[in-house]
Amino acid sequence: MKVRPTPVPGAFLIDLEPQHDERGFFARAFCRDELATAGIAFEVAQANVAWNRARGTVRGLHYQRPPHAESKLMRCTAGAAFVVLVDLRRDSPAFARPWTVALRAGEPTQVLIPERVANGYQTLEDGTELFYLMSASYQPTAAAGIRYDDPRLAIEWPLPAAVISERDRALPPLGDLTL
Repeated sequence: MKVRPTPVPGAFLIDLEPQHDERGFFARAFCRDELATAGIAFEVAQANVAWNRARGTVRGLHYQRPPHAESKLMRCTAGAAFVVLVDLRRDSPAFARPWTVALRAGEPTQVLIPERVANGYQTLEDGTELFYLMSASYQPTAAAGIRYDDPRLAIEWPLPAAVISERDRALPPLGDLTL
């Protein structure tokens, strides 16, 4: 695995290093020891899959509040997604500045999202699937989020929002949160 920093402190792009042969390739997608060598502590508590029927679907921006804050390692396993990270740590130089990356099935890049960084995404193709490793189990009482269309964030989504849940439409803007 190759670890690359992003403008969001503690967030990394992690590239698979495929070993190719006549069958295709094999690659390590997660290795606690390799991440620890890069200074990243990540223990897996839960794995999730999100499958999205339609292109233009928006999910997020989600996070879990402390003491149940979670880190996520996200990889696109089908289709493609435009992923957004929003740092919620007031002491961070990246506070409230969205950072984006496109993840595509078949490409070697995944993204590690640290605690207290909200994330969301928009599907770029029908049938997009994302696979997550989570550092903490989901706690409904700690679930939180920010509106995907918060004017303060001014996220430039690549497509009109075709599908978004009522729950996500009801999320507050960043300015209404107590962080």
